[in-house]
Amino acid sequence: MTPVARYGSLAVTAALAALAGLAFNRVFGYGPVVPVAAVAAIVPTLLSGLLSGPRRKGRPWPLWTSLVLTLVAWAGTTALTVLRPALGAGTLPQVLRDGVLSGWKEILTTLLPAPAEPRLLVLVNVLVWLAAFGAAELALRTSQRALPCVPALAAWTVALLLGVDGPGTNVPLAAGTVGLIAVLVLIRSADPDAGPAWRPLALGVPCAGVLGVLAYLVAPVVPVGADPYDPREQVQAPPPQQRDGVSPLDRVGGWLLRPDQVLFTVESSRTEIERLAVLEAFDGVTWSSTARFVPTGSRVPAGPERPRTHTTTQRITVRDLPGVWVPAPDRPRRVEGLPVVADPAAGTLAAAEPLRSGQSYTVTSVVPEWTAEDLEGASAARDAAARAALELPWGPGATEAPVQLAEFKRFAEAATQGATTDVQKAAMLAEYLKGYAKYDVTAAPGHGYRQIDYFLAEGRRGTPEHFAAAYALLARSVGLPCRVVVGFAGGQRAGDTVQVRAGDVMVWPEVGFEELGWVRFNPLPDDARRSKDGDAVAAGESAAKLEQAQKSAATRRQGDGPGEQPERQRGAPVPAEPTPWWVFASIGGAALVLAYLLAVLLAPTLRTRRRRAGPPAARIAGAWRQALDHLADAGLGASRTLTAQEVARFGAAAVGERAGGELVPLADLVDRTRFAPSPPDAAAADRAWRHTDAVGRLVTAKAGRLRRLRRRLHPRSLTGRE
Repeated sequence: MTPVARYGSLAVTAALAALAGLAFNRVFGYGPVVPVAAVAAIVPTLLSGLLSGPRRKGRPWPLWTSLVLTLVAWAGTTALTVLRPALGAGTLPQVLRDGVLSGWKEILTTLLPAPAEPRLLVLVNVLVWLAAFGAAELALRTSQRALPCVPALAAWTVALLLGVDGPGTNVPLAAGTVGLIAVLVLIRSADPDAGPAWRPLALGVPCAGVLGVLAYLVAPVVPVGADPYDPREQVQAPPPQQRDGVSPLDRVGGWLLRPDQVLFTVESSRTEIERLAVLEAFDGVTWSSTARFVPTGSRVPAGPERPRTHTTTQRITVRDLPGVWVPAPDRPRRVEGLPVVADPAAGTLAAAEPLRSGQSYTVTSVVPEWTAEDLEGASAARDAAARAALELPWGPGATEAPVQLAEFKRFAEAATQGATTDVQKAAMLAEYLKGYAKYDVTAAPGHGYRQIDYFLAEGRRGTPEHFAAAYALLARSVGLPCRVVVGFAGGQRAGDTVQVRAGDVMVWPEVGFEELGWVRFNPLPDDARRSKDGDAVAAGESAAKLEQAQKSAATRRQGDGPGEQPERQRGAPVPAEPTPWWVFASIGGAALVLAYLLAVLLAPTLRTRRRRAGPPAARIAGAWRQALDHLADAGLGASRTLTAQEVARFGAAAVGERAGGELVPLADLVDRTRFAPSPPDAAAADRAWRHTDAVGRLVTAKAGRLRRLRRRLHPRSLTGRE
């Protein structure tokens, strides 16, 4: 291999390793990955290139020398660049062990993009370094054309697996990788006897570029019928944790008795209801959260698709809000300025440490909206989360639970009498509770079976805690999956900000519906709002629209006026938008081009293999036909009308005397095979093919690889000479 091809291969393998490192952009983003991938791809490649030269006595440096030196270089470079900020928290071996052996699992249990922490980035550094070193050594120590691509493709595989469901796309990087692989194969296919090494690149590089551009353009519109394999489904998420010693639901009564205490402030152009905690589990005494919090690098995954949404951005500053629960509108998608963990199922946020006064963060949320038409005819959800939200256990100390549950069910059936759909049942239950009990912030706190039984049967006065907990139990008793949410609604404006006070705390139930997700209902009496100060900010336009839609659904019967038609429309399947014709045309054209290229490139190989097989006479005849194909590349097109000896003479004149020295003995073997009384032996067939292979090399040196490649791409090359 020429020096140009050797060191050109190293440049390409370094670029392939760098692209494999950049593929981790879906895990960390481009900013943290670019310097790590650049250093890890360039340094080991340069080191392998420097060690590739001969040492004393003309012998190359052994592989173990390269291994030792690259390990030393990796440790030093990594300690000075990637791991330098993390070395204060532990020794180098400890940080490396945590990053390499445990980093992948932490990434798989983190919402992407993952935090760009050195102990996580070291995994990228190790993979890219190994890919660059392995590719460089394979390029220098082997003559295989595509083998040096394998280490980079292995790093690509890890990047794709860790980056599933991450933001961004790897299509441009994949297209560049395809082009670089083609360039590498062309460089390593260059024949020193065929002229300068750049000659095959003159045609190959443009073809590789066109192939990469085609892959980039077609990949985004290729219809894919299955979701990609996600290794996160195979990694066990962290178990539910009690993030706070005191449940937010237990704080409600105390907050209502100190209504003027400012818990946090909100800067936003639009007022929204702020969710604090979602409580799904009930044991008969206490509502608790089953959230499986995972770290997030600022992005929170999207929830179920909603019919209508709007996006809002808020700047929230903590004042006297206790605990670790982080308020945000439903559903948060991005949090900046505060390290948080998130529950992918409910979208709730929590801080790693208790909140402190003065902490600020920016949250961007996609808030769902519903209309009466959206709610019309909706049916209760029946997935795993919904089934869990139907449980009514006895619980510790709930010895009277069977009697109470029966009473709850009779109460709920009476409140929802006449409802024909699940959404009507949910809306009618909320309207019934609004007029059934009074709002009283001095009511004794508690939300277990006994407290709710007293609230419904005797007291009939309560706080949002009682109304929401009673609604949830009643809804579950009649088959509606329901959970309890603690949050805040409204606030008091002070300049450019809204002060959310303790008296603005709200507790509401959410009912799960098919296709709609969890929908908020408000069972509080109307005087609960009037009890607040007159300068309080309204709870939000979306909340008002939702309550109006629910009131409409509660008073409407199925089949009454405009309600029937939307239900039929809702039940009908929405036709999918057809894929444009040009997408299929592009895919079909690309498939035809690739199939043709594959056929013309494989046909000569398959033909040669067939000609080499069989008895000695057939092998000699095959060698002669192969030689005629070689001579056709040199311009001897009428060779089939000539005798074997005439072909040898004309071939010598066209290709050179060295070719004549191979063609004449080959022609003698052909004549003896045709006219001799005894058949040829295997040794004669082997000699014939050695002469033919030598003629092929001489023709390539004479005509050039470009001319032979152009002839091979012609459709006539598919037929050959048989």
